[in-house]
Amino acid sequence: MTALGLSPPVTLLNVPNVITAVRTASSVGLAVAALTHRSAHLLVAAYLIYWIGDILDGVAARGLGQETRTGAVFDIVADRACTSACAAALVVLRPATALPVAVFLVQFMVIDQLLSLMFLRWPLLSPNYFACVDRRIYRWNWSPPAKALNTAAVVILAIFAPMAAAVTFALGVAAVKVVSLVCAAKLPAGLPHTRP
Repeated sequence: MTALGLSPPVTLLNVPNVITAVRTASSVGLAVAALTHRSAHLLVAAYLIYWIGDILDGVAARGLGQETRTGAVFDIVADRACTSACAAALVVLRPATALPVAVFLVQFMVIDQLLSLMFLRWPLLSPNYFACVDRRIYRWNWSPPAKALNTAAVVILAIFAPMAAAVTFALGVAAVKVVSLVCAAKLPAGLPHTRP
């Protein structure tokens, strides 16, 4: 804080934010190309760039000591851009995935985004530190297994599993997100007090 009580300028240009920007532009570009050319290969590349880039920007942020709340919000928003573009291409390439993908998109674009931004109620750098507030909500949503189940598992099931199984799984993930959001909203804001 400055003498006037203002926050210092936000640093936007750092390694993790550059990775986020590059992976988002690359993934969305490839997803749009997959959509227009009806190319499964381009869609796989778009998803891989999104998922690998999402891992790399987090590793770079923590490893280089460049974690910021602005970077965390940028990452959350960028995830939605990548996901929506890839999902659109997936539905065009595989129309049978439309229902599970629709359930997933409502969950991820609305419920999960609101839940992910809840970290801003506490002095946390990102949702990755939500265990300082509530370990249970962290385990359900931001632990490494939960992150993998939140996006990759739904997409893989939509492609390879029967539609009923994919929809059921997507609805289950949505239910966990709704419960998590309600629980997080009830927690007192301010300094974190770890809950079980």
